[in-house]
Amino acid sequence: MSRPRPDAVLFGAAYYHEYQPYDRLDADVALMQQASVSVVRVGESTWSRWEPEDGRFEFAWIDRVVDKMAAAGIKVILGTPTYAVPPWLWRAYPEIMSRRVDGGQIPYGGRQNVDIGHAAFRFHAERVIRAAVGRFASHPAVIGFQVDNEAGLELSTNGEVLRGFVAALRRRYGTLDELNRAWGLTYWSHEIRSWDELWPPDGNTTPGYDLAWRRYQAERTTEYLAWQAAIVRELARDDQFVTHCLVSGHGRPAADRFQIGAVLDVPAENVYYATQDALQLPETREEISSPYAPPFTHESGVWSVFMKGDMAYASSGGRFLVTETNALSIGLSADNFPAYDGQWRLAAHALVARGASSICYWHFASCHTGHESYWGGMVSHDLEPGRCFAELATIGAELAAHGELLAGCVPDAEVGLLYSYDSAYALAFQPPLRVDGATAADPRSYERIVDTWYRGFFDAGAQIGIVAPDGDFDRFPVLVVPALYVASDELLARLAAYAAAGGHLLVTMRSGYADEHSTIRPVRAPGPLREAVGASYQEMTNLVTPVRLVAAGSAVGSLPADASATAWADGLVAEGAEVLARYDHPHLGRFAAVTTRRVGSGSVTYVGTVPSRSAASYVAGRVLDAAALKRPWRDAPASVRASSARTADGERLWTVGNWSFEQVHVDAPVDVDDVASGERIAAGSAFALPAFGLRLLREHGEVVP
Repeated sequence: MSRPRPDAVLFGAAYYHEYQPYDRLDADVALMQQASVSVVRVGESTWSRWEPEDGRFEFAWIDRVVDKMAAAGIKVILGTPTYAVPPWLWRAYPEIMSRRVDGGQIPYGGRQNVDIGHAAFRFHAERVIRAAVGRFASHPAVIGFQVDNEAGLELSTNGEVLRGFVAALRRRYGTLDELNRAWGLTYWSHEIRSWDELWPPDGNTTPGYDLAWRRYQAERTTEYLAWQAAIVRELARDDQFVTHCLVSGHGRPAADRFQIGAVLDVPAENVYYATQDALQLPETREEISSPYAPPFTHESGVWSVFMKGDMAYASSGGRFLVTETNALSIGLSADNFPAYDGQWRLAAHALVARGASSICYWHFASCHTGHESYWGGMVSHDLEPGRCFAELATIGAELAAHGELLAGCVPDAEVGLLYSYDSAYALAFQPPLRVDGATAADPRSYERIVDTWYRGFFDAGAQIGIVAPDGDFDRFPVLVVPALYVASDELLARLAAYAAAGGHLLVTMRSGYADEHSTIRPVRAPGPLREAVGASYQEMTNLVTPVRLVAAGSAVGSLPADASATAWADGLVAEGAEVLARYDHPHLGRFAAVTTRRVGSGSVTYVGTVPSRSAASYVAGRVLDAAALKRPWRDAPASVRASSARTADGERLWTVGNWSFEQVHVDAPVDVDDVASGERIAAGSAFALPAFGLRLLREHGEVVP
């Protein structure tokens, strides 16, 4: 049964009246109406309120909230309260607490700390889910249900998990001989002769084992959410949807967004981003992150807001909900960076432009107690509207006015970026890169490489769509394949065929090196891609310091002066490909750093290093030009970014933002009119964008097919 998705862009916040220091429900609802709030998310974090004692349920506290929202015309998304268990459940079943890979049991006192497959947890979780959903399935204000929250935080090693893992291996590999062969268990005498000889993951050193283990952990999370969704669908109305909020960007360790998106009616994301100076253009900082970013965000910059939107859209190939995003500030007591004026609005519209059907803040009112008491809400600890509330209210009014138009839009993307969870898992186990400035291996190597190329194409003015390895990447004129370390021969053949059929393929270091079991191929790298790339290598080196890149071939005279190779260098030897860049180094200079080759009616570009920001943008620009892709706003001021989408009527809508403190003037590359004011702007005419301002523009011309 197909369930509905929102037909307008919703605006609101997570709302926990039960957290408030005194009863102010009526005052909060009045403020919500002032801010054009159209939806709130409730109930997902307080199992102890739903079920204060084993088997005794209370509803009066939540009935009152939902009824007040209904009276005010505010919709409700109700969450199942399973991600934080009450003390009585832990005390009755201490064995439900999850065990980490090091064997230690996670103590009670946090959240997402139980074994989600444990029979006792499942029994009590199902009971509270049925109680909560059963209470509100008929309530007219409730438009959907969120199952759990930000799942996939822990890699659990409890006994039933290990038994399930062995069962999964038996299904996948069939025989012990095949398992021994695929994982190469002759090494260090690890061959097993019965399934019960498989050791626990605590001290595992085998790459094939770890890859299978990580896959299984992600599958457990997906099964858990599918189990909850099935219970909800038994009770919910046909017009109510089921969602789950994923952690945005690269996400949780045991959450595969492609899998999870397939078991939901509409996926949701909790999108957090660094603000203030980290959210300005132009930006020349080489680092992926900045001091303005709390540790959990991992990356920062305008590009990262768009990347998180594109990752969210990829969850199911359609529009998504933002269930949490920055209100006053994000993080803990030493992470206080409220946005500059205009930055909240720019970020919200960027997410809508990339496919968001809701913008909801975490949370409405700042907490006065608890671990996240410095995670600021729409109103701060004084519970009075301030600068943040005023700007968010402006966003709410805009989405109320234009939400129906925006909700039907499909984001444009000229460039596909292939995202491989298998490669992320494998390169976390055997990282190719070192932590910057240290000798330790960086388990986020894959993420760094992906981010480098997303940012490179973003800087070059491209719009990007994320695609799974088994997805439809033939629809993209350009396909970026960063560090595809784990891949079957069939997938690599598909990539070569994509280029031969006219696609423009960019492949990076670490691609094609290992097969689907994380076993290194016994052929010269990049393995089955060697012929299409027209180059190969036998050795590689880590780079302790950046090495300058020098242009070669048709790139002579055009490579940026500050272009450099960082972190890694393949000893690439051209075998028919044109060399575009070499290393300016007495030893490495013999090798190519970047090559390109015509393949059929397309091309393959190979980059054997992690390029600096200017080098990545340069290579991205060359690939875009080779594909003859138009970038109509490429001559706009450096602080301006434009994102486009197709409306339900086939028109193109542009969200054009100025991410700087300076007002700029932009020449319209096409005839447009301003959606808010109706002002007509002819192609070639200049229009103003104030500091951190934006305009929503409708393009005139041919309707997009």
